[in-house]
Amino acid sequence: MKGRGAGFNPPNRFDKWHYEDLLAESTSEEENGLKTELIPDNSKEVVNYVKTPDLGFMHTINPYRGCEHGCIYCYARNSHEYLGFSAGLDFETKIVYKPDVAKRLEEYLLKIYPRKIILHVSTNTDCYQPIERKLKLTRQILEVCLKYKNPVRIITKNALVVRDIDILKQMTEYDGVRVMITVTTLNESLRRVMEPRTATAEKRLATIKTLAHEGIPVGVMVAPIIPGLNDHEVPSILRLAGQAGASFASYTVVRLNGRVKELFIDWLERNFPEKKEKVLELIKDCHGGKLNDSKLGRRLRGEGHISDNIAHIFQIFSKRYIESNQNRQRVPQAYRRRTLFDKGY
Repeated sequence: MKGRGAGFNPPNRFDKWHYEDLLAESTSEEENGLKTELIPDNSKEVVNYVKTPDLGFMHTINPYRGCEHGCIYCYARNSHEYLGFSAGLDFETKIVYKPDVAKRLEEYLLKIYPRKIILHVSTNTDCYQPIERKLKLTRQILEVCLKYKNPVRIITKNALVVRDIDILKQMTEYDGVRVMITVTTLNESLRRVMEPRTATAEKRLATIKTLAHEGIPVGVMVAPIIPGLNDHEVPSILRLAGQAGASFASYTVVRLNGRVKELFIDWLERNFPEKKEKVLELIKDCHGGKLNDSKLGRRLRGEGHISDNIAHIFQIFSKRYIESNQNRQRVPQAYRRRTLFDKGY
């Protein structure tokens, strides 16, 4: 379906019954009922305390649940099932937003004052997804953090982050911000079907350049690396990101957890049938013969000779193209050689 990553809605694993539309398919979004629906979420608590040791961060905030970007590999798809929706098209079309997120965040920061927390924004779904242009919830979060001089870490694949440069620049005065821009592929044809509503790689690299030019510490996240699809692009992505000004980098290897597995397999059948078996076997090689491995410490990077090769290549080219930029940006020694998923970042 044009503009969408998933091709269908798999049943919700928590529901005893599920609905199947047996009518003929249509190519029209309106006829298929695929217009994006916004659903308010009046949560009383918006800051999450994360105890997962292999992620390294402790406090997160997500103004949106569900993501219109439609990335077919997204691990966050499974979290939509907790809301009674499907991890498939529902995840891309039913966007739950928190209208009071800034107010609730301020209440939390006042409660713990004068203590500060490193607040990671957009750890589940992208805080700069398309609807942010209208709702500006992420900007409101940044305004609250600036008010209390609370440090933030942002990860996004949308160029909209440059809209908030005025706030981010003020945060750099007290070393209060780090931004990671995700670049998955430089192949525009692949991006269009794999991440249909995201910014192009060209725009993402331009975003890195803009942030670096403004003195905002910015890095590149090469994720997920999918062997057989985009693993060969790692050196080029790191080279271009380094030239744009990225001063730190990280990566993850794809894992197909929960419903993401059947969605991804269906996506391969529709878009790369000739590569399907090869890609799936290479992913299995990274996860002990399975398409997913949830064991802490290896789930993000995998294990085995394919994963080792990816890690080796990433280390070589990251050192060549990224680390040389660390003296040009205000990146404290404590953060050098660390990645988003290193403890303490």
